[in-house]
Amino acid sequence: MQLVQTNRDILLKPLATVVGIIERRHVIPILANVLIKKEKNRVSFFATDLEIQITTYGDFGIGSNDESITVAGRKFLDILKTFPDSEKINLFLINSNKLSIQLAKSHFSLQTLPANDFPLMSEPSKWDVSLKISQKNLKYLFGMVHFAMAHQDIRYYLNGMLIEFESNYMRAVATDGHRLAHYAIEIENISIPKQIIIPRKTILEIQRLLMDSDEPVLINVSTNQIRFCFRNILLVSKLVEGKFPDFRKVIPTNYTRHFSISRDILQKGLSRVAILTNDKFKGIRFQLEKNLLKISSVNSEQEEAKEEIDIDYVYEPLDVGFNVNYLLDVLINLKTFTIDWSIEPNKNSSTLITIPGNKNFKYVVMPMRI
Repeated sequence: MQLVQTNRDILLKPLATVVGIIERRHVIPILANVLIKKEKNRVSFFATDLEIQITTYGDFGIGSNDESITVAGRKFLDILKTFPDSEKINLFLINSNKLSIQLAKSHFSLQTLPANDFPLMSEPSKWDVSLKISQKNLKYLFGMVHFAMAHQDIRYYLNGMLIEFESNYMRAVATDGHRLAHYAIEIENISIPKQIIIPRKTILEIQRLLMDSDEPVLINVSTNQIRFCFRNILLVSKLVEGKFPDFRKVIPTNYTRHFSISRDILQKGLSRVAILTNDKFKGIRFQLEKNLLKISSVNSEQEEAKEEIDIDYVYEPLDVGFNVNYLLDVLINLKTFTIDWSIEPNKNSSTLITIPGNKNFKYVVMPMRI
């Protein structure tokens, strides 16, 4: 039975969209598979890891019959990638248990598993929050804070991003306990205030799929799920249970010592000094004195790196250490010419990095001992 006939690129796009969430190692074999559901000419693709589910579709089915199968997602994708761009691909279902992939003189046969065994996620009966936001604004919101998310932390609620919906604002916050990133955007029609934690993998996957366009994303939120609908993609994710730290207590509000510095100059200086940091701790030394910032590092082989940057600084000297990666993470993601730096004379106090003229972005970094 023929299921599909289309150009390789047309078939490759939806398959590549869903395969990204498939883990390479699975205890449950069917989780390595993609569910392919053909309903007349509409062909839908589903993938899940039991925490996230992605669905997309294309209109390239052949015949009026309906059929559903599952097939190894990454194998299928790897096969398609080897074919020329514009070649015609034909898919056939053989004896209800094999998918035949045919192109000119090439032929592949993949084992299938029953579609009924594929664990589709159930959706809630109602959504607590529903809103629309452009793809580029949502991508920018996540991009401004995602780098501060924890990774495999035992405090599981840090392995994700806090999203706070409140009147006229959608706020994103991420922290790993050593630094915290905050950004908020204005948005209308928030029906009720709500806080949720979106898993790290979901955030990274959404960032991969979003485009810099004004096309809308429909977001629906329930007690334990979030759903994103944009273009021909539907992504549903479970939420992280737990209480996120009170980020408002972490962000300094009364610092009195401030200076501005070129983001590009600081980033390049830090990148050079980082070469000779200790591989494990990545510590660098910041020395502030009148109109001058000195950055230095020493590694276990006693090799040294030093940089000096002229700044407009009129306060008392300060000598403090930082993890250089925490600083580079934010500088790489920001696109401004300058950043504002706020400190206190106590070397144990955190540093606050902000953007001139933008009250919605805040980045807090804890010092480290050098």
